Amino acid sequence: MTFSDPVSFIILAVVGAVAGFLNVLAGGGSALTIPLMIFLGYDATVANGSNRIAIQVEALTAVAAYKKNKHSDFPLSLKLALMTLPGGILGAFYAVKIDDALFTKVLGVVMVLIIFTLMFPKSEVIAHAKNHKWKKWLAWPVMFAVGFYGGFIQAGVGFIIMSALLHLYGMDLIKVNMHKVFIVMVFTVPAVIVFIVTGNVDWFAAVALSVGMVLGTFVAVKVSLKKGEKFVRLILGVSLLIIATKLFLI
Repeated sequence: MTFSDPVSFIILAVVGAVAGFLNVLAGGGSALTIPLMIFLGYDATVANGSNRIAIQVEALTAVAAYKKNKHSDFPLSLKLALMTLPGGILGAFYAVKIDDALFTKVLGVVMVLIIFTLMFPKSEVIAHAKNHKWKKWLAWPVMFAVGFYGGFIQAGVGFIIMSALLHLYGMDLIKVNMHKVFIVMVFTVPAVIVFIVTGNVDWFAAVALSVGMVLGTFVAVKVSLKKGEKFVRLILGVSLLIIATKLFLI
């Protein structure tokens, strides 16, 4: 498949735009892009690696978009991202060896668990986050695990980051998304390096997905800031339910 195949490029870009929109507002965009690439004939590992390039571009775009719209807190975002980085580096080394069947089942279980956490009233979640005496100590292992999962599997990590920040720090979902894209931007770097060095990136697919994800990301940031937290929570819950159901039926 080469750049002379405009139809495949357009298909990848369109699905990338949808994935970028979902990733910023909620997560799970990779559950669309990776199966699509496999359907188009890419090896699963190459599909995963090519997707990581697009995820990195998407995260950079989202961080810039939030900054442009005056929604940024780089000191806290950097602190949270650095907490995930060791896990991201470790996970990246295993990223090229993941078993596809195990991956889909684990991801399905994780998403169902996150759906249950979203059912708790926000006031109770925030009160729990503020009063939990182990919060500071839990933050490090939890964020390390988030980084490992992101470096290793990546698909669905947005849901996990949102759940972690919501319950550990009691943030509203607008701030959660703002920090999430910065965290993803940082811990994706080791995985991108590993996939490039091992030759598991198809640049045609990576560029096509990146183009789409950039467009989807800009739209998602504006929508999230305009519609507010209730809309984000709705999109998050629906996305989780659909993707979890899809994974369990595989």
